[in-house]
Amino acid sequence: MNFQLTDEQRSLQEAARNFARAKLPGVAQECEETNHAPDKAVVQEFAEMGFLGINVPERYGGLGLGNVEALLVLEEFGKISSAVGFPVFESCVGPVRAIERFASESLKQRVVPAVCRGEIQVAVSMSEPQAGSALTDLTTRAETRGDKVVLNGTKRWCSGGGHADGYVVYCRMSEDEGAKGIGAVYVEKDTKGVTFGKPESLMGFRGVPSSDIYFDNATVPTDNIVVPAGGFKKLMEAFDLERCGNATMGLAQASGALEDVIEYVQEREQFGKHLIEFQGVQIKLAEMKMRVEAARLLIHRAASNAQNGLPSILDSSLAKCFANEIAREVCGHAVQLMGGYGYSREYPMERRLRDAWGWGIAGGAIDIQKVNIAGALVGRRFDQRR
Repeated sequence: MNFQLTDEQRSLQEAARNFARAKLPGVAQECEETNHAPDKAVVQEFAEMGFLGINVPERYGGLGLGNVEALLVLEEFGKISSAVGFPVFESCVGPVRAIERFASESLKQRVVPAVCRGEIQVAVSMSEPQAGSALTDLTTRAETRGDKVVLNGTKRWCSGGGHADGYVVYCRMSEDEGAKGIGAVYVEKDTKGVTFGKPESLMGFRGVPSSDIYFDNATVPTDNIVVPAGGFKKLMEAFDLERCGNATMGLAQASGALEDVIEYVQEREQFGKHLIEFQGVQIKLAEMKMRVEAARLLIHRAASNAQNGLPSILDSSLAKCFANEIAREVCGHAVQLMGGYGYSREYPMERRLRDAWGWGIAGGAIDIQKVNIAGALVGRRFDQRR
């Protein structure tokens, strides 16, 4: 057990930090003001720098590094904003990893290298109007007809909806009830029969597009099946890694807030001295630092334990739940310490607080993670319907 980063990991972290701080604040501000995702040219620059698909095998265009390395980069990008971190998130811990893990070799070759080159972005489409936390209540159907799969239904709360080039769509693929009938299909944006609702206007996550997706006899080849009916457990195993990414994006809001507020309290003067001289401020900073470090350790433990596979539901749920909770707390304290400056849209702190709240909803709400944790502790899955 080693709690120190290797020289290679520190070099990668430093390279990501330097790039993000030098190149991305202006991009983040534009995303915030326009609610548009970073331009494709920006994402391709990420690819040229090696920041997409960090933990994807080299044979599919990635760097072939580990999950921890990917999360180190993701945190540095996420500190700037969720919007500029999202392409890294999707390429390293998002649905593209389910394709890389479970899809046919031909689908892997079609999709994964293009993501790593920054040519396309892939989003996951899970929730529906009546199926969010109750994910096994999905009604969107995918019917196999010869060498084609035909999809019908409505998806909701798709981060990347209307913007991403392709979607890993969770859907019902057999008549079996519950999880047994669920699988996933990859659907390109321009597939006939695929349309999108109006862009969502959310409290945070500006620059991370979201919209409903409608499937009206949308037809794709059977080769686009990522996981057939009965593969829900596999999808959730892959999603455990996405939980680590969600946790890291929450952590990034907190760690970025802490870095900024440490600088602020050493410059800001009141009552004839810098804020850092007040004991109450010192105690608050110490509490914030403890929470940030604890969250990072939980996340890196989950990622490290899964180095030869995917994280466990217990490790990933612990990391996500704790990181989501402390992100809200730490960002809230940072806003308070900065006073009016923290509450002003002229500074990134209030945006961090809004985004921190969102990461505790996206990818499985905080209380759902606690149910997962309790289930893992006693070795069973709880049926919320009975």
